[in-house]
Amino acid sequence: MRRIDALLVLMVLIWGVNYSVIKHAFAEVPPQPFNALRITIASAVFLWAIRYARRRAAVKDSAVSRAFFTPETLTTRDRIDLVWLGFVGHFAYQYCFVGGVDRTSVSNAALIIGATPVGVAVISSILGHERITPFHWLGAAVSITGLYFVVGHGAQFGSRTFSGDLMIMTSVACWVAYTLGAGRLITRHSPLFVTGTTMAIGGVPYVLATLPQILRMDWASVSGWTWLSLVLSALLALNVAYLIWYMGVQKIGAARTSMFSNLVPIVAMGVAALWLGEPLGRTKILGALAVLTGVALTRLGKKPSAVPIEE
Repeated sequence: MRRIDALLVLMVLIWGVNYSVIKHAFAEVPPQPFNALRITIASAVFLWAIRYARRRAAVKDSAVSRAFFTPETLTTRDRIDLVWLGFVGHFAYQYCFVGGVDRTSVSNAALIIGATPVGVAVISSILGHERITPFHWLGAAVSITGLYFVVGHGAQFGSRTFSGDLMIMTSVACWVAYTLGAGRLITRHSPLFVTGTTMAIGGVPYVLATLPQILRMDWASVSGWTWLSLVLSALLALNVAYLIWYMGVQKIGAARTSMFSNLVPIVAMGVAALWLGEPLGRTKILGALAVLTGVALTRLGKKPSAVPIEE
């Protein structure tokens, strides 16, 4: 396994565990205020890291990885892209995702989000960004089938959950646009810079939109465990995992990187079974194996990204 594959597996573990962590925290803090503070913390850390990487790169004989710093100057188009990506990928995506999970069932949300890799692959192919091989299409189909067995049974689409389902679908569209839209930027700028800057830009309208809820909260009554959950979720699920995501896009392309997101429901399912005591049936286990097989298929029959990246 190459280093980027190992990092993407770490990303999957973080996002999978994060689901149970924030679900517990939502019992004390409503989703949107919780997420607003989470984004604020993560944005502050990213901006500090960007500044630190820039200063390190300025030191003579200092070697800074391309994942953390690139010397290219910002063009007018770069700035425009950073603004719309921040709005779509962090404000709109996060707001719709958290709001959708709050309004629909976990099964519905996971099943809809499971379509993300297919969306990325199809749009990426249409735009000519990546050539999707038969192995990749087969892997996508097998993974989606596995996701159905894992989370699809019992999913119900109807008027009761329609608003939440619609918000989750919107969040998927936002994430596809964000992942593909940043493709040009991360050939010129580091994943750290692109991710951190867009998160900070998107975080501003997010905090403003949720400010009334934030001010109504009795933060003094929030337990230490929930505060710890908030901080760890920001540092790991947003800072570390988001950075790994775009390192993957930079090194192996958006389509193959997105396939790893199919593993997140598997990890979430396992954590819920161990921590929350949720049952693990034979159908779910078979579905998990199908998802793993699908991800393996996408790693066959295709050379690494043509973008010259330092390993």
